[in-house]
Amino acid sequence: MSYKILLFDLDDTLLDFAANEAVSLNKLFQLHGYTFTDEIFQTYNSVNKQLWKDYENGGIILEEVLNSRFSKTMNKLGQTVDGMEWENQYRELLSNGFQLMEGAYEVCSTLSKSHRLFIITNGVTKTQIKRVKESGLSDFFEDIFISQSIGYQKPAKEFFDYVMNHIKDFNKEEALIIGDTINSDIKGGILSGIDTCLLNSKAQVISSEIQSTYIITKLADLYDTCSL
Repeated sequence: MSYKILLFDLDDTLLDFAANEAVSLNKLFQLHGYTFTDEIFQTYNSVNKQLWKDYENGGIILEEVLNSRFSKTMNKLGQTVDGMEWENQYRELLSNGFQLMEGAYEVCSTLSKSHRLFIITNGVTKTQIKRVKESGLSDFFEDIFISQSIGYQKPAKEFFDYVMNHIKDFNKEEALIIGDTINSDIKGGILSGIDTCLLNSKAQVISSEIQSTYIITKLADLYDTCSL
């Protein structure tokens, strides 16, 4: 099967979110007079992951994730802060970060000459659009689909239904989803009947229950995958 439409996840697939997050968090805590220690990071990471999990499961709305993660983090550390203020500052710092994953620019540039490329991502619309633009990747993509604008997040079938309904001449038999997250990108593709390609650059343990059509360890491997 020769794929014609490539649906790329953004964070940790095209853009190195982990690197951007570390830099942005460090700057944020310094701004408020705190040294960003490993203890603070681990506390934040735990709180943030649980809030995103609750959101993806439909238990809370996106605004609760964003506006409470810093107040909940600091509360666990014995401090009281304005979570919304911290979030707005963090969002500004994060939107200025666009570190590319290895090979991202070259792969997107090359594949855009022979394929139709789209971005499908969870996150905040304004932030994600700015990061894609600043990264230099925007010219390679026909459109960007973002959960906040759609009203559903990956892996919800409604997210992928929206994407499919808003891409002209979309044929799921000719489409491939590329992403790094088993529980959103790969699961979402399976629920929607679209082939998937897991970017397993961090050697994550692969679920036996959620199996990707293809598995690659670097973006350059897509040259062979997309020609299958």
